Amino acid sequence: MKDFYIASAAEQENTVITSAFVVAAKQVKAKKTGEPYLALTLSDRTGQLEAKMWDNVAAVMETFEPDDFIKVKGLLNKYNGRYQLTIHKLRRLEENEVDPADYLPKCPRDIEELWRELGGFVATLQNPHLKALLAAFMADPEIAPAYKTAPAAKTLHHAYIGGLLDHVVSLFRLCDLAVRNYPQIDRDLLLAGAFLHDIGKIHELSYGRSFAYTTRGQLLGHMVIELEMLYAKMAEVPGFPDELKTLLEHLIISHHGQYEFGSPKLPMFPEALMLHYLDDLDSKMESMRAHLERESSYDGDWTGYNASLGRPLLNTRKFLTPKPEGVPASSDAAPQSAAAPTTAPLVPAEAVKK
Repeated sequence: MKDFYIASAAEQENTVITSAFVVAAKQVKAKKTGEPYLALTLSDRTGQLEAKMWDNVAAVMETFEPDDFIKVKGLLNKYNGRYQLTIHKLRRLEENEVDPADYLPKCPRDIEELWRELGGFVATLQNPHLKALLAAFMADPEIAPAYKTAPAAKTLHHAYIGGLLDHVVSLFRLCDLAVRNYPQIDRDLLLAGAFLHDIGKIHELSYGRSFAYTTRGQLLGHMVIELEMLYAKMAEVPGFPDELKTLLEHLIISHHGQYEFGSPKLPMFPEALMLHYLDDLDSKMESMRAHLERESSYDGDWTGYNASLGRPLLNTRKFLTPKPEGVPASSDAAPQSAAAPTTAPLVPAEAVKK
């Protein structure tokens, strides 16, 4: 087990640390002198940390790549209110020198308890075809373990081991509440859509060292993969109605909601529209929660700019906490370091969504 995690940076500010990380991003840049320096994003299971290496870079810059494990020694300090690491020494680690559990974030809730809750929802379905279909997915010895393990996204929301299951159970709870207010909604159809809408993530994403896209995931995307999985599993449910199959297909391919979010079709019936908005709500609330948690130790009431949400975030707990004498209570706008760019950044279509 590592003796330093990124979440504990505040406890070791302005000290030299030695620890291991996985390389989430690597750039070789040039100083004004023309000599190279390294700009890295380092990760462990508790977060990410920006790092720079200024000296003796030529000797190490070709020895590792993104997704490699490295051990570094360097000075941890703050710059513009954010922790950063100035690396003095660096070396690539071998597989037998690391415990993978130190590097991938995990669901904070009990996975088996979430799986039981998911099964409890499925057991309440009244439509025998939908109930049998979802039960067949849950009983599949290859799908079930992956459903419990996969993240829901690479970075934007529920980006941790077990994130897919956590997201779907949360979505089930939202769906169950919403249908009580909208009795015209077919609860079974809505829950089936929630169960299936991201199931292709188990094949779209890889999560061995860090979260990335598989080749199949890059080429096809999770919705195409989900349709393939749906057809294979429907073959195990005798007499599955064609009309119900069409509705499930539409729920899958329309759940991103808008063409610019990567949705092949717009939601065209009430359950599809509700699935889109509840999925979007759960995704964005988790994205906000995670962003606020990551930056909770930073100075000020405002976080940095969140590219996927297109805005900085106000930490309301900090904002409402009485400030010491001489410290301004707040400002009317985010500080310059946290403010949005003057020109909106180009964000991939799916990233805008979730």
